[in-house]
Amino acid sequence: MSKTITFNELRQLKDSLPDGSMHRIADKLNITVQTVRNYFGGTNYEFGKNLGVHIEPGPNGGIVVLDDTTIYDMAIEILAESNK
Repeated sequence: MSKTITFNELRQLKDSLPDGSMHRIADKLNITVQTVRNYFGGTNYEFGKNLGVHIEPGPNGGIVVLDDTTIYDMAIEILAESNK
C-alpha cells in the first residue's frame, strides 16, 4: 500500500526517532542502514538502495510517495514505543 506525505513530514518523523532506530529497522529488515537513511531522504546510493520513495518538488519540501510503507510503519511503531 502506498502513502503520500510531505517531505518535511518524512524528515520530522526521522528526526523524532530515538538514537539507534535506523540500525534497529535495518537489522529487522536485513537491509543496510544507508538504505533506511535513503528512505528518509538520504541520497547515498553507493552504500544503500532506493526502496520506492518518489519525491516531487513543491511546498513543505515537496510531496513524497512511499510505494512500500514498511519502514514508515516501523518508524511510527518505534516512535509510539518511545513516547510511552
